[in-house]
Amino acid sequence: MRRRNGAGNRPIAILLACSLTLLAGACGSSGGAGDQPKVELTIATFNEFGYTELYDEYMAAHPNVRIVERKAETVDAHIKNLDTNLASGSGMADIEAMEIGWIYKYLAKADQFVDLREYGAAELKDRWLDWKVAGATTQDGRVIGYGTDIGPEAICYRRDLFAKAGLPTDRAEVAQLFSDWPAYFAAGRRFKQKVPGSAWYDSAVLTWEAMRNQLIQAYYSNQDRFLGAENQLLKTTWDQVVQGSAHGLSARLPAWTPAWNKAFKTDAFATMACPGWLLGVIQDNAGNWGKGKWDVADVFPGGGGNWGGSYLTVPKQSPQAAEAARLAAWLTAPEQQVKVFKKVGSFPSTLDAYDDAQVKSQVNPYFNNAPVGQIFVNRARAVILKQHKGPREGEINQIFSAALTKVDEGKQNPAAAWTSALQGAEQAANTRSSG
Repeated sequence: MRRRNGAGNRPIAILLACSLTLLAGACGSSGGAGDQPKVELTIATFNEFGYTELYDEYMAAHPNVRIVERKAETVDAHIKNLDTNLASGSGMADIEAMEIGWIYKYLAKADQFVDLREYGAAELKDRWLDWKVAGATTQDGRVIGYGTDIGPEAICYRRDLFAKAGLPTDRAEVAQLFSDWPAYFAAGRRFKQKVPGSAWYDSAVLTWEAMRNQLIQAYYSNQDRFLGAENQLLKTTWDQVVQGSAHGLSARLPAWTPAWNKAFKTDAFATMACPGWLLGVIQDNAGNWGKGKWDVADVFPGGGGNWGGSYLTVPKQSPQAAEAARLAAWLTAPEQQVKVFKKVGSFPSTLDAYDDAQVKSQVNPYFNNAPVGQIFVNRARAVILKQHKGPREGEINQIFSAALTKVDEGKQNPAAAWTSALQGAEQAANTRSSG
């Protein structure tokens, strides 16, 4: 675990904090803590944001601030707490983290969150990739969140299984196989002919997730109208995935289950859509058995895709919004994003971080010394800029994913599952005004 900076580094921390003079009152008096009123800032997160040492650094530079983290074990637990406190009008933290798959729900409730333009967001917007800023911006221009990490996607693949199937193993040559999704599925069918005992990918649902995230409009129009059956691109995506299941390309392994975890130490599947954070999951699950077998290709079918990432928001319930916005801006600055990347592997969303040697020169020995830093910088820049998601995006996608799981497991035919998913999704879309 990385050790905390000592007192000798405090001037650097103060300099970093003072660089945020774009924000109101970015630096206080240089006097001791007794010169200023004590401010306690709460920040609600989930899983692992890697912020513990950053909190210490910020408090060292701001002796009047005390940071208290409320960490939920899962995204779902965090959202439940957030919704309860939002509905009751009290109890929210000064900073609330928002997972990218759910922030669209809260964009529809933007009047309950601080418009960060009041605290310098307009001046800071060039920090981030355009699509990251857009994800927390309402149609009328209000900015409710500062971007933390992202999950740009590449393709992870098993070199040994590719060799067994007579496919290229060099990552540059592998990238040539996956120019688009039809090419990806076609390569999978060729693989299955040579290696019938292994699947091409882990599950239909995660493949669907990767493909759906590339659609500019999946479930909603730009005016937040549920599209349903009229979106032919969504149906085409569904058809490709269910056809893959019919051809035996899916290992039918629901993500995060014990069976999925154990499968990484077997020849169960040969490829998977792979955001940067998933490399650690593969390594943890496959252990020494998988070292040298897995690699990463600098490609994603159809261009770019993103799976994962979050934002920091400031609810209007906070009695100290200016202080909270200042901390949120500092935590998401390029310098801090690089530190978090080094500590827990969360990939930065800030452009300046991509020029940092610690990011772009990173090599992963487990994945055959793949230049993962440069690969994921390239993948981040390839993500669609104008993707639109609506207020019930998360709930609706859960409905479609559940239906697709039934198809993948042979429990329901594709046509019936599609109809059921449309009906459930329309009902969810029509209840969007509730908590």
